[in-house]
Amino acid sequence: MKKWNVISKLALTGILAAALAGCGGGKEAAPASGQPSAGGSSQSAEKVIGLSFPFADHGWMGAVIDYAKKQGEESGVKVEMTTADNPNKQMNDVEDLVTKKVNAIVMLPMETDALTPAVGKIKEANIPLVVFDREVANGDYTALIKGDNEGIGKNAAEYLGEKLQGKGNVVIISSDPSSVNTQRVGSFTDVMKAKYPDIKILADQNGKFQKQKGYEVMQNLLQANPQIDAVYTIDDEMALGALQAIREAKRTDIKFLTGAGGAKDFYKEIKEATDITLATFTYTPLMVKEAVKTAVDIVNGKQPAQKDTVLPAEKVTKENVDQFYVADAPY
Repeated sequence: MKKWNVISKLALTGILAAALAGCGGGKEAAPASGQPSAGGSSQSAEKVIGLSFPFADHGWMGAVIDYAKKQGEESGVKVEMTTADNPNKQMNDVEDLVTKKVNAIVMLPMETDALTPAVGKIKEANIPLVVFDREVANGDYTALIKGDNEGIGKNAAEYLGEKLQGKGNVVIISSDPSSVNTQRVGSFTDVMKAKYPDIKILADQNGKFQKQKGYEVMQNLLQANPQIDAVYTIDDEMALGALQAIREAKRTDIKFLTGAGGAKDFYKEIKEATDITLATFTYTPLMVKEAVKTAVDIVNGKQPAQKDTVLPAEKVTKENVDQFYVADAPY
């Protein structure tokens, strides 16, 4: 069984502060005597970190890609960036990075099962792999950096269960198959079934992590369900789309809406909304900077303290949103 290390709030603050300050600069540590660097390059050669990410079809992913590139530059390595709009393209991207003999790879799998075979190809090439955000179906990677997806689902269920006083109708807006979707939705429904059996989950529809799709899905859910008390979305941008649909339909039965991720536009809504109670749970794109720093450390001979690192999901409501909202943040 995997042993998860959940970093404390204080430790996470330190990580993100260091990332924002541009720490992890380009000074490279020497490998142990006689130890070759990863990917077969000599210590004097320029280090290359391959990045394999999905295409930026929503703001969170765009911020992830931007932060990953910047962290590579700050760490003094060359970044080989690839993005894909489907799993087959991402698999081809990984194969290209392997062929190029990059020193390490940071991969955010589009889909868990579809990208798991890529892990084997990377391992066969003896290239260190840092998996970020979404998981793969085996343990053949060097390190995993992710947010607490199960914590998001559990915390949202507890929040809505308490707000609804254990009774009501809830709809879910989820996304495509991945470990993120499975964990955020599964943990939510598990808590609801165990602790709040009188709360009925009416539907679960795919909003694809996109504001427009969240808007369209919410329109369908509103038409199909005359009484909805709360909406659980697994992403802030889908939550923004759902909020727009609720307001346009003038549906006053919906009292609560939750998201996840930490988008500044949703933080602003949490801060200012008076017609509905909003909340979200942190899953900052800044986490990717830690993934890139970990890859650089491994290339330079420093192994991570633990294989799997999980960063906590903090609840953000009107009461504490000022601690998180930054008006000029990129996401």
